Amino acid sequence: MEIPPEQQEVAAFLARRTGEGVVRTHISAVFLGREEALKLKKAVDLGFLDFTRREERARLLRHEFALNAPNAPGLYLGVSAITRAPDGSLALDGPGEALDWVLRMRRLPREAFLDAHGPLEEALLDATADAVAALHARAPRREGDGGMEAILAGNLRAALSAGLDPDAARAWHAAAAARHAALGPWLAERAAGGFLRRCHGDLHLGNLCLLDGAPHAFDALEFDEALATIDVGYDLAFLLMDLDQRQGRRAANRVLNRYVARTGDAALVRGLPLWLSLRAFIRAHVAARKEEDPRPLLAAARAYLDPAPARLLAIGGLQGTGKSRLARALAPGLGPAPGALVLRSDEIRKRRAGLAPEQRLPESAYSAEESAAVFAELAAMARAALQGGHAAIADAAFLRPEERALIEAAGAPFTGIWLTAPLGVLRARIAARRGDASDATVAVLEQAARRETGPISWHVVDAGDDPLPAVRKLLDSEPPPSP
Repeated sequence: MEIPPEQQEVAAFLARRTGEGVVRTHISAVFLGREEALKLKKAVDLGFLDFTRREERARLLRHEFALNAPNAPGLYLGVSAITRAPDGSLALDGPGEALDWVLRMRRLPREAFLDAHGPLEEALLDATADAVAALHARAPRREGDGGMEAILAGNLRAALSAGLDPDAARAWHAAAAARHAALGPWLAERAAGGFLRRCHGDLHLGNLCLLDGAPHAFDALEFDEALATIDVGYDLAFLLMDLDQRQGRRAANRVLNRYVARTGDAALVRGLPLWLSLRAFIRAHVAARKEEDPRPLLAAARAYLDPAPARLLAIGGLQGTGKSRLARALAPGLGPAPGALVLRSDEIRKRRAGLAPEQRLPESAYSAEESAAVFAELAAMARAALQGGHAAIADAAFLRPEERALIEAAGAPFTGIWLTAPLGVLRARIAARRGDASDATVAVLEQAARRETGPISWHVVDAGDDPLPAVRKLLDSEPPPSP
């Protein structure tokens, strides 16, 4: 969308001042300089937003600065007026009448934005999930119902006006509205429990950037507080959908699991079919408005509403048998999008202590009482996932019969995998570990190996080499879980 005629003079001034090009969206134009970028809001009325009044543009730019500056330190530099001097010349923060305002930002190279970064390595995916979890922890709590019914209706209207196939758009809306109605009581419980917050609201890869090597969210939705007052799971879902469509299910699954490992919010998966679908539908009608092909995103929106059946897989065995590696490999292809939750006892233990997974715990954190609490929480999270129609993989040693019984009782359909390998192989693997959530040492392994585990009724799989093919074959041979 072009810059409106009444802003052409201001736009020409900004283009001359910056000189490095312009990035346009349907609601703004960002003028690129060598060190700074100047963001001008377009004087447009799109129905869901109205930027036609200068005073409103100024207010929203100041609000945008206040929202984003704490989350992206050093990126936002302030709000400046474009003024006209008595001689008719324009200036930034000069004397005279204010014709418009711009948000001043530090200029970043294109590759600093995660949508242009290329394949995101595991460490960066983890750091991104950590940043989102921290963002949500800081987000102010709100009261209400999240306005999802109005959001669904508004997006149907936007899709029809953008030229999406009317029958397909209305069919999607009917299916999404039915799922939302079924989720109503649960969403109300979530809101009462503090999960309804003033969120980012537009949390896709293009609104995440690297500042000094660390990912930060920026450009939060500023023009409508109601649209940004949403469940944290719906906020996360935009990032998960974007990763799923751009980088693949493995990347989306990694971020989901890291986020849940940091927050403990396993129950959010109940909302993912609706939330992922809505985010894909939004992207579909935006693509149509930009004269791009919306059909792949519309197909994805429908597919998210028809999730694969839930199931529970538990992977046990001594330290070093590769339980976590196997769980990570299996998760993207198991259950509804974006794959199974991996519920790792080591990560639960660290979160209970207020630590990141890679930080080490003292021996006192491994008391019998604390271990029992960790396994109880693991089973509760697995139940929450299954009750929400999702899949989960429980990743723990499960050396005690009561621990195995606890996870077996968490829900069905259930499959237990018991990994084994020669003790010499396990010693070497543990000695080579770096930056892992497990605090196990060779001494811990030796002690565990002497423990009596009782009868093992789970499928025993040799993990001396790569157990993934054998476990996949085993899972494929089982009757599929019922929808």
